[in-house]
Amino acid sequence: MTKARLLRLSVVLVSIFMILLIIVYWDNVGTAHFYLHTSFSRPHSPGAIPGIAAGEDWEALPDVDEFLAKLLSSNLKQNSSSPRKTEQLLVQGSSKPAVSNLEENVRGYDWSTHNDRNSLDQEKLQIERQRTLREFCANSSFTFPTKERSFDDIPNYELNHLIVDDRHGIIYCYVPKVACTNWKRVMIVLSESLLDQGVPYRNPLDIPREHVHNTSTHLTFNKFWRRYGKFSRHLMKIKLKKYTKFLFVRDPFVRLISAFRSKFELENEEFYRRFAIPMLKLYSNHTNLPTSVSEAFGAGLKVTFSDFIQYLLDPRTEKMAPFNEHWRQVYRLCHPCQIDYDFIGKLETLDEDAAYLLQLLKVDRLLRFPPSYRNRTASSWEDNWFAKIPLAWRQQLYKLYEADFVLFGYPKPENLLKD
Repeated sequence: MTKARLLRLSVVLVSIFMILLIIVYWDNVGTAHFYLHTSFSRPHSPGAIPGIAAGEDWEALPDVDEFLAKLLSSNLKQNSSSPRKTEQLLVQGSSKPAVSNLEENVRGYDWSTHNDRNSLDQEKLQIERQRTLREFCANSSFTFPTKERSFDDIPNYELNHLIVDDRHGIIYCYVPKVACTNWKRVMIVLSESLLDQGVPYRNPLDIPREHVHNTSTHLTFNKFWRRYGKFSRHLMKIKLKKYTKFLFVRDPFVRLISAFRSKFELENEEFYRRFAIPMLKLYSNHTNLPTSVSEAFGAGLKVTFSDFIQYLLDPRTEKMAPFNEHWRQVYRLCHPCQIDYDFIGKLETLDEDAAYLLQLLKVDRLLRFPPSYRNRTASSWEDNWFAKIPLAWRQQLYKLYEADFVLFGYPKPENLLKD
């Protein structure tokens, strides 16, 4: 009898010890704190578990999902005061001088409050953009690579563009050449993931550009395995279900022009060595090229837009390595048919979309989206840029980026695709 009691006592003590170990482990690795107070969060009762919609049966979830949901739920009460503290800290503003009204006007940003009518228009715009995306994702007659795969089929390295802010329950998929530098700055401020002299940055514009694109600054989905191990995919799904997910896109051809201008018309050592030298050799028949970009530019050796288009269409390119993120298709960066985005912004309406999104996220009083410049690559430039590109190449290029045109509601550039 005594042995039986000792055995039961041992089992209880071991169970308690294991639970304590799990709690300590999750605290150390940084358990996600679900601050689900954004406007997109689904309403739930005080006792509801984040990650489980109302009316869902607990038994429908895998055991590990149930465990993670309960574990994450327990952290809500412990950390409920943190967002308030964050808001008080951020609202104080930057120690650096504010941008003058003149500069704001020159840059073309409107800080004025958006009226109800504009908000209503924005709401309708979002409904239309999401409807277009979902319809074509569900349309079996419209196909493109990777469309039919599930979220579980996406390799971790293809999820590195999903940035997570656990403080406010936000996931942002960044697309290079679509204001991603400033949106990354916003995410750094909100997540307090970078300190300036021991204090989190409060003004997005204060954050140096080199820090913005430092991969160690952001918690991205492809880092989940290193942090959460075998629970990674389960946590991703919980966050994707409960967090507000957004991305910004732009006209695919204009984005290509912008990428070409910034990476090949300006001196960029990395892009010269990795991409320009092979392009100049393959498509311009140059040999014995300078090893540095400054020497090449001094000798008048530059990649042409025609070289760049040939490179994109060359079947050998993707066999060597996936497209660089600056010209990789958005559907390959952000997986819009596998991830149900709550907000789709466009660079063409950046100022209005940014202001509306920050308002929906309930962070508009904490920070402002950095002023945007009016000298962006314009859609009207397409005719000039593509004038010397053969018609057959333009048609092939459209097929290469067709999914981005269709999914995000950009009209087919008929003037470029016909004689």
